[in-house]
Amino acid sequence: MFTEFKKFIMRGNVLDLAIGVVIGAAFNKIVDSTVNDILMPPIGLIVGKVDFSNLYINLSDKDYSSLAAAREAGAATINYGLFINNVLNFLIISFVIFLLIRQVNRFHKKEEPKAAETKKCPECISDIPVVAKRCPACTSYLSNDEGETVV
Repeated sequence: MFTEFKKFIMRGNVLDLAIGVVIGAAFNKIVDSTVNDILMPPIGLIVGKVDFSNLYINLSDKDYSSLAAAREAGAATINYGLFINNVLNFLIISFVIFLLIRQVNRFHKKEEPKAAETKKCPECISDIPVVAKRCPACTSYLSNDEGETVV
């Protein structure tokens, strides 16, 4: 069982996935910082000096000065400001992944269409090699690309 597990772990797909998860976690921290520390402050300033991470709807009877105070008191809240931040995180990550995959796809060699290896005999409609001069099924002479009969 251990050797089977070792084979499974050493396969390329599992290692690639593990590396992807680690890089994704690190990338997520960068995106979080970009959204929370760079994008949201100017957006909050533009819309009236609003801190999006502190926007919430209080569902309890008591008033709280901030989301942190409401959380500390254990009040039920709907944190729509944090939701906005998470939506922006998702959009940024999705856009970066889109750009990355788009660039990777540009480097993949496009396969050219494969040349036909067979053609149809005009007399008996059987498949014959493209280079054939005579049909092996009906023995009729075939024409070349210019329409001339090859003998």
